[in-house]
Amino acid sequence: MKDKNQRIPPNQTVTSKFPVLHTGSVPKFNPEKWDFRVEGLVENRLKLTYGEFLKLPKVVRVSDFHCVTGWSRFDNEWEGVAFKTIFDLAKPLKNSRYVTVVAEGEYTTSLPIEDLLDDDVLLAFKLDGEPLTPKHGGPLRLVVPKKYAYKSAKWIRGLKFTEEQKLGYWEKRGYSNTADPWKEERYT
Repeated sequence: MKDKNQRIPPNQTVTSKFPVLHTGSVPKFNPEKWDFRVEGLVENRLKLTYGEFLKLPKVVRVSDFHCVTGWSRFDNEWEGVAFKTIFDLAKPLKNSRYVTVVAEGEYTTSLPIEDLLDDDVLLAFKLDGEPLTPKHGGPLRLVVPKKYAYKSAKWIRGLKFTEEQKLGYWEKRGYSNTADPWKEERYT
């Protein structure tokens, strides 16, 4: 394992806190009405209740988290469902190359499927052994450790598999679509 100095991307500062940043207000969560959908270029569309989602196979991953504003938090223990599990259930069509992540409040982001298939990418409902709080994206947050945190969308409600990549909320506003913290891909 790399030492902590090798784990910090350029121009980032390590914090033990977990600052709260988002656009809009924190949405209310009603487990009776919440659902998670997978649509687009897939063989199997999915619509899962919160209870059904929680019954999917779970994984625990420890990863670092890098915010585009310049802070990083090490050794976050996330628990949730591996993206690969959703991928296997949905069975994307051959022409499917990207995923648009759909969240509450019309927030979206998108990533190439190959980035999401990394072993450390998951849809998290716990952080450090506790249920993910609403201010940190609960009930469900995408976690993509190799990207800046705006790609790890909070309050996700679904995934849409597409052939062409669609720019998301921050990407339409000048943030990098590739969002690699090691290359400092903060803005376009």
